[in-house]
Amino acid sequence: MASLREIKSRINSTKKTSQMTKAMQMVSASKSKRAEQNAKGYVPYMEKVQDVVAAIAGGTSDASHPMLISRPVKKTAYLVIGSDRGLAGAYNSSILRQLSRTLKERHRSNDEFVILAIGRVPRDYFVKRGYNVVESIVGLPDQPTFSDVKQIARKAVGMFADGTYDELYMYYNHFVSVISQEVTEKKVLPITDIAPKANEGLTASYEFEPSGEAILEVLLPQYAESLIYGALLDGKASEHAARMTAMKTATDNANELIRDLSLVYNRARQAAITQEITEIIGGAAALE
Repeated sequence: MASLREIKSRINSTKKTSQMTKAMQMVSASKSKRAEQNAKGYVPYMEKVQDVVAAIAGGTSDASHPMLISRPVKKTAYLVIGSDRGLAGAYNSSILRQLSRTLKERHRSNDEFVILAIGRVPRDYFVKRGYNVVESIVGLPDQPTFSDVKQIARKAVGMFADGTYDELYMYYNHFVSVISQEVTEKKVLPITDIAPKANEGLTASYEFEPSGEAILEVLLPQYAESLIYGALLDGKASEHAARMTAMKTATDNANELIRDLSLVYNRARQAAITQEITEIIGGAAALE
């Protein structure tokens, strides 16, 4: 059995760990609330842009654009959104595991796809395994703005436009609730899911000047970039929520360990006191 000093030392170190995880939980809770507001606040903008694009693409005969047309797939790009740090439960591992499984199922060779990574964890993961990571960005703030990801978003869209790859998928954690996040695959390019929705009441009527095609030339790249930024906001909300949940679990586990160690410490201390009393009584009896 460990000595009283060793048990006491473990209790003190576990208490310090509990204090740190509790502080990290509170910080993540604050960040999670703001990130959730950012993600939800961006949804109406995305829905309106999608409505406009759908109206142009589906409502005019002269509106066409390469981003709206599927072409034979020779190479695929995957944009994975993770975090720079760990201590977030299964936030990163669930995305990486799902994407790794997809790559093995869809592709026979590493030459058939490229990786674009947002976050140090996914970047390092795929670099170590020898995958072709053509672009990465790390060190994003907890509440990112579009300018923080403008470079990688425009490069992702530009590489599709110049034929470097023929389709682009995003992998990220979709925020469902504080305790639930879902790994999500979303096809960004080509844009094939913007057909006008039927049976949804009144729809807006648009007049296009100079032409629908000219508007699409400007709007579609911005729309694709906005999809990436929206997924990043969603992923950040999931990251902070996952870290808050992980730190709460760590705090609860530390408190439970402290209770168990305290019980062991009290029993050992009781046994030591009993032994000392027994020795004293035995010594006194020997002197009589």
